[in-house]
Amino acid sequence: MMHYNVVFLVLFTIVLYTYAEVSDTDLNDLSKQQNSVQINKFFEENEIAVDSVCRLAEKYDETLWNPIFNTENGEDVKLKYFRFVHGVPNCETTELRPIFYLGKSEDKLNLLSDGQLKHLIHHEVNSELIKNDPLVISIFNLHDINTMPDSKEPSSYIHNQNKYCMDKILVTNSNTTGQYALVCVPVVKINWKDSDFLMKKILNPIFHAIAMILYLTVAIIYFVLPTLRDLAGNIISTINVCLIVSQAADFVRIFTESSNHVSFMVTDIILYISLLGAFFWLNSFGFYIWKTFKSRNVFLRVTDVRKYCYYSSVVWSSVALIAGMALCAHFLLDTGTNPYRKMIKQFSSSILVDDVEQETIGWLGIAIFLTPVAFTIIFNLFFYITTLKVIKRINIYGRIHYKLKGCFDLFLDMFVIMTVSWLILLLSWFNPALLYSQIVVNLLEAIFIFYICVVRQSHVTFLLRNICSYAQPVPTGEWGDEMTHMNGGNY
Repeated sequence: MMHYNVVFLVLFTIVLYTYAEVSDTDLNDLSKQQNSVQINKFFEENEIAVDSVCRLAEKYDETLWNPIFNTENGEDVKLKYFRFVHGVPNCETTELRPIFYLGKSEDKLNLLSDGQLKHLIHHEVNSELIKNDPLVISIFNLHDINTMPDSKEPSSYIHNQNKYCMDKILVTNSNTTGQYALVCVPVVKINWKDSDFLMKKILNPIFHAIAMILYLTVAIIYFVLPTLRDLAGNIISTINVCLIVSQAADFVRIFTESSNHVSFMVTDIILYISLLGAFFWLNSFGFYIWKTFKSRNVFLRVTDVRKYCYYSSVVWSSVALIAGMALCAHFLLDTGTNPYRKMIKQFSSSILVDDVEQETIGWLGIAIFLTPVAFTIIFNLFFYITTLKVIKRINIYGRIHYKLKGCFDLFLDMFVIMTVSWLILLLSWFNPALLYSQIVVNLLEAIFIFYICVVRQSHVTFLLRNICSYAQPVPTGEWGDEMTHMNGGNY
């Protein structure tokens, strides 16, 4: 009996020890599962990206995405446990950028064992290989390809766990599979010695701010001073307000690394509408001068409210009609071009700048916006030539004729300045070498408009001096400064 008791105790001890060991193993294993590495997966577990669109993998007879882990040195690592976190990364104020690794591009995506994503860029692929990339040909049809850097050393960037998402991608046109990632654009270190950065990110915003201040000054002067609030003064104020809005919209587009919940398309629309409005008002200015010189009665009221409302209704209804046509053409007809055509230089040629939230106006919409501007330039040339012929035939000049002659010279100067700036803007889109010139011309346009509208106008400076010195009250009569200073006033 004693022998059986000893055997029983030994067996019981062995069972307890084995059970404790198994329990410890289960607890450790459960702890590893709970604390496993999190991998950001773009779609659900049974889905993959097919031409960048979410699709069920079984419908295309494709296997699910099985992540392969690496060390920072590129060596393969096997992880027993990991878990997916579905959804797009949290980029806060920065933009999302898609990256494609199909085995032929210069990008390589290494998923690290700690859940981070290492984006490795090899500067070894020439532009011809990228142009022949199946993803570029079949999906995006890019217009331009960035030139490859001279350096052969690979560069890399590590994205944190919540700053990226990955998945498998299938390109149906070429039956090619690879990896697809959406990453948050990292903060680029400022290189103060880089002339491109200084020109585009420092001087360009400063020039825009100075231009807006100058335009605002002109608009306020012509709006506040009572004797300048005639039809010509109201048109000049409106033109400057349109230019202020265009500068503000273009200012927003400078900082392309910042994301926007609406999209940059809104700023594009505002930019083109304001530019179109400025040229339409300039055309109205020329028409007003031309019609007045052609008329037998040239006597002018200071503020012809009905005439300004008439011009305003015609201009803004035309702008609204053209804007509606441009937007309809962009959304309904502009299917042959790609609105995501730009590419980023900070990374590599296979990272597209514009994602779905950053769509911009296509070339068809831009053409509809800018073609009427070209026609206004032609009409303004007609107004200038015919009005100049009328002026040459006038033998006797009265005070009103001098007023109209001053408006005509002002119209001519503004027409030349705005036309040159518009042409350089167009050329800078097709020739990037002219981008720096456009940045400088943008500031020069504001300086010249301020000079010809304020500094060079003797009656404007005269009124400003009176306000600043309080020498005499500003006249508030409805007949304007051409009547107020009829008797020897400085005009």
